[in-house]
Amino acid sequence: MSKLVGTAGVSVLGDKSLEFYRDPVAFCQQRIEKHGTRIFQSRLLNKPTSFVCSVEGMKELLCEKSSVFLKDPTDVMHNMYGDNIVTANGEEACLLRLSLTNLFTGKCLASGSDLINSVSERCLKDLSATGEPVSVYPLFKRLGTELVLGLFLNVNPDETPELFQDITALCTLHWHGIISTPVSVKVPLWSSGFCTALEAKDKLMDIIKDKLECQRQGFVGYLRDLPLPDASCASQHLLLFISALIPKALASLLTSFTLVLSGAGKKEIRNHARADPDYLYYVLLEIQRLWPPFIGGRRIANQKRRTGAPPLQPRQRPQELHRSPAEQRLSQGSVWVPAPAL
Repeated sequence: MSKLVGTAGVSVLGDKSLEFYRDPVAFCQQRIEKHGTRIFQSRLLNKPTSFVCSVEGMKELLCEKSSVFLKDPTDVMHNMYGDNIVTANGEEACLLRLSLTNLFTGKCLASGSDLINSVSERCLKDLSATGEPVSVYPLFKRLGTELVLGLFLNVNPDETPELFQDITALCTLHWHGIISTPVSVKVPLWSSGFCTALEAKDKLMDIIKDKLECQRQGFVGYLRDLPLPDASCASQHLLLFISALIPKALASLLTSFTLVLSGAGKKEIRNHARADPDYLYYVLLEIQRLWPPFIGGRRIANQKRRTGAPPLQPRQRPQELHRSPAEQRLSQGSVWVPAPAL
């Protein structure tokens, strides 16, 4: 067993958050090469944090040893979304996962296929006909927004355009709370971004609760019939499902997909992907690996644990990095799991 390398530095002065967010891949790669291991420590969000950059270590953390790594209850995600499947731990998370799985299978899933087809056709039908350059990210984000609001809240922009616009604007304000400093300040004529986001969250929750009370069809109707832990659980999950997270993630993946397959030199690849669904699936899978929409997740180690970390040796090829992993001890504290591309 080897000691965890790197240093967490001192509070505030030793924080590396800015350097990390400027270029996460370069941040991790630099330290992997410096320390010769894919697990190291640093300071992120002013907290001592262990970075797990190996596939094996990530599997252990998220699967075999998931019971000793808790989701951070003080994370801004919890403040913005409340209790849901993303913030739950242990047995509670398992029960929620089992309950929600039923919503993405069988009749409930099949009922959304017509909506997906109609929204996709409406948003994308004129894309190939236009002779002007198109900024695809906003287009794909609009597509994702229409999909999540239609699937999860039964809101159609053609039938209720004002409600659709109101929810979209509130979701944008709510999103700004995630990327702003988590300090709630409100004075005459000005409010902090975090404070504004919390107000937007309250308004979204009012709309969601009204939908849960009135709607009997679609996803909302199925969700209200689930055996969830408490009365607020359904509304908290709907807040997560209709938020800006999913449209932004979908837009990110589709934009990366467009960039990878665009250009005159990629015509053969495009034809192959169009003709072979399996090949298209693998292209999408590789894009998710190389350009994931979210860069990682934070976990709290509630006790000391060992996890595998392949040591990097000079001239060692990547496929050899998983054959003789060295053990690393993770001290109690935060653990950051970067994207699989690392």
